[in-house]
Parts: sequence; structure tokens; C-alpha cells
Amino acid sequence: MRGSRHATVLIAALLGLVLAREARADPTLPAVFGDHCVLQREQRIAVWGRAEPGERITVRLAARSASTSTGDDGRWRVDLPALKAGGPHVLSVAGRKTLRVRDVLVGEVWICSGQSNMQWPVSASNDAQAETAAADHPEIRLFTVPHRAALEPREDVNARWAVCGPATVGRFSAVAYFFGREIQDALKVPVGLVHTSWGGTPAEAWTPVAALQEEASLAPLLDQWERRNIDSHAKGAKGLDLHAHRPGNLYRGMIAPLVPLTIRGAIWYQGESNAGRAWQYRTLFPVMIRAWRAAWGREDLPFHFVQLANFRKVRDVPGDSAWAELRDAQLHTLRTVEHTGMAVTIDIGEAANIHPKNKQDVGRRLARWALHADYGRKLLPSGPLYREHEIAGPKVILRFDHVGAGLEARGGDPLRGFTIAGEDHVFVPAMARGGGDPVVVFSPRVPTPLAARYAWADNPVCNLVNADGLPASPLRTDDWRLTTNATR
Repeated sequence: MRGSRHATVLIAALLGLVLAREARADPTLPAVFGDHCVLQREQRIAVWGRAEPGERITVRLAARSASTSTGDDGRWRVDLPALKAGGPHVLSVAGRKTLRVRDVLVGEVWICSGQSNMQWPVSASNDAQAETAAADHPEIRLFTVPHRAALEPREDVNARWAVCGPATVGRFSAVAYFFGREIQDALKVPVGLVHTSWGGTPAEAWTPVAALQEEASLAPLLDQWERRNIDSHAKGAKGLDLHAHRPGNLYRGMIAPLVPLTIRGAIWYQGESNAGRAWQYRTLFPVMIRAWRAAWGREDLPFHFVQLANFRKVRDVPGDSAWAELRDAQLHTLRTVEHTGMAVTIDIGEAANIHPKNKQDVGRRLARWALHADYGRKLLPSGPLYREHEIAGPKVILRFDHVGAGLEARGGDPLRGFTIAGEDHVFVPAMARGGGDPVVVFSPRVPTPLAARYAWADNPVCNLVNADGLPASPLRTDDWRLTTNATR
């Protein structure tokens, strides 16, 4: 009997090993390749996963196929030939067993990231009830990455694709949805929106640490966190290793798992948490963009972002503004980093609400940049953007790009929001004349001007638009030291 029992135990153990080996042999895919997913059209499609080491893997999609063998670590990747928009298809991954992903569409795929204004849901935006009821768009697919800070790059996320409809859109990012709706309506192809944002987080949390280390001026960001960690442990307080604001943590937890998903580009709404360090953002934000592009292996990856909206109390006199400086840093990024676009929102914010509810226009304005720059549509991508200036006696003459049919004052009122300064660097309200291009700015209080600014406040009173009704970006003609220059 004892021998029989030992034999039974041995057989069970061997069977367990066989079953475990069979389980390990099953090929796996990350969550971004789940049922209802959208894959990028007209580009080679990266597909990757895990299986048993040395296993032969064949991936098939719509009469396209590619094969490879896993490495010693069990990882595998193939690149399928490009496909036209369409579907639904079945994506199959065949190894010792076959995995099938159903209802796969091919179209346009965008990463949608940032902080709370990107996270803000449709259910809390303008006309939420009507927007939700009308959101019957089965060719728009939604994927939300859960919040996760990480010390090492994550390989996967716990999420699923959802078909866009009244039952699913309410809790999804409003900016992402309204952007995707515009793209889908204009192009008539499926759209996949991969939403990965976290309210209140700074840009350095979304940036790889290696990229921060390569930029000497950003070293204080890393040093500060190391000191905070040491102090925290010394006081017996909670560890800060997994803090959502720590440099690199959200990149590792919420961006790295998406790489190398084939995408068209990224949209971004963030900056509020970096406003106190706006001068630093001039360096940090481009570093982050370049790091994402390096991760995806595409120097020309489109990256379109939202310039901060107007917020806080309206001020009657010119003054310093960290939010204006952050907007200036964003404009600087637009000018210096290729393949970027900027949606100006200086006219649709709310004085008492850092989360303005008009997310429809934010999505539309982001979509204008994408449709113009990435899809070749003949439309103005933006409102007027300052290009150059000259000083002629007591006047500063401003010229703009994206003027279209001409410059206007919204509502037909006199142009407002301009200030002017002389050698004392003190800005005073100025008069402005326009009606085409350029705009002429002057003030009897400054007979010898050196610089002009526009909409330079947290919540400026300003009304310069082009004939399409799109607002001009805040601007400054000077390169004088700003209040956040010394902030680290």
C-alpha cells in the first residue's frame, strides 16, 4: 500500500510538471492586443509577447503573417506588413497552442497622456448626458491604463479594450474621446485611443530617468528625490520609492508597457504641476518628448499638446505669472521641437475651476493639428502664433503665422491683452491696432519701447483671433529673465 501511495504521489507530481510545462508553453500577448483592439494602419505592425524559450511563433492578421522563435527569456516579437484600414479581423498567435484575438480593427492609434485635464472624464464635461447618449461610435475603441508607479519598466497593464458607446464612454478621458471623434469623423477609419494619465503629476514622472540624467540642468530633479527619500527613511516615515511624482515612475509603470505598440502619435495635456518651475519646463518637456520618440524608434513621432487654459482671478494690471511662463515654455517647445502641435485654450478656461468643462473644443483643436500636420488636410491648425517683431519709434509691430483670412478682435471690440515696456522692464497696458497682419502696439507711457507681451497673466483679458475664430497664443517679444528662472 505504501509503495502504491508513493507511486500515486510520483505520478501526480510528474503530471503536475507536465501540465505546468504545457501552461508555460501557451503564447501570451500584452493587454493592448486584446479583443476589440485597433492596430495602426499603413505602418508595419509590431506584435510581441512571451512563450516557452525556443518556441516557434507565427502571427497572422488579414492574410499577413510573420514568424520568429522566442529567445532564452521567452520573449518574442514580429513586425507584420502594413495593412489598409478595415476589419474586423482575427489576430492569431500560433505556437504549441494558438491564441486568437477577435474583432480587431485597423486604423489610427493615438496615445493620450498627461495629468488631470487629460484624465477628466466625459461624464464630468459639458453636455455630459447628451454626449454620452450620442456616443455610438463602434469604430472608436477605448483603452485606459490603470494608475501604476513602478521602479522597473513594466511589461503589461491590467486593462481591456472597450467599444465606444453610451455604456463605456462616460468614464473615459473627455479630451481623448473628443479628439478621437474628430479624427474618426474626418478620416472615416477606425480609431484606437490608448489613455494613460494621472491627475496632479509632473512631467518628470513621465520621463525616463536615463533621459533626465543626460541633461545636466535637470540633475536637481533627481537629487531632490534622493534627499527626500533619505530624509523620509531617517524619520521612520513611509518610503517614497513608489510615489507618483518621482522622476521616471509613471514612465516605467504606464508608458513603458505600451512600447513598441505601433501608433500614429501622442496627445498630451499637462503642465499645471510644473508651472512653479516653468523655466525648467523649457528643457524638461522637450527632453520627455525626445525620450518617448527614442523609445518608439521614431524621431518624427507626432506629439501634440494643450497649452494651459486661463485660470484664477482676472487681474486688471500687468504682473508676473507662473502660468504665463509655463505657456511660454510650451510655445518654446512648439517652436524648437519638430513634429509638434499646440492647442491654444486661453479662451475656454474657468477662473474658479482648474478643470474647465469645455473639453470638446480642446479635442477639436488638438485634432486640427493632427489633421493638418499628420493627415495633410488643408485647414489652419491653430490660431495666430507670434512669428517676429520690429520696433518703429514708439510702436512695436507684431507679425503672426496662421493668420488665414486675417486677424480680428473677437466680438468686434478693440484689441485687448497687450502690454509694452521700455528700458525699465516695467510692462504697462498698451493699445493695439490690427485688422489683418501685423498688429501695431503702442502706449504714450512708453515712448521708447523695447518689448511687448500679449495675454501675459494667469487669466488674461484678451481677444485676438484669426478669421476662423481660433485664439492667438500668449506671447512675449523679450528674452528677459522670468520669475521662475531660478526655481529648481
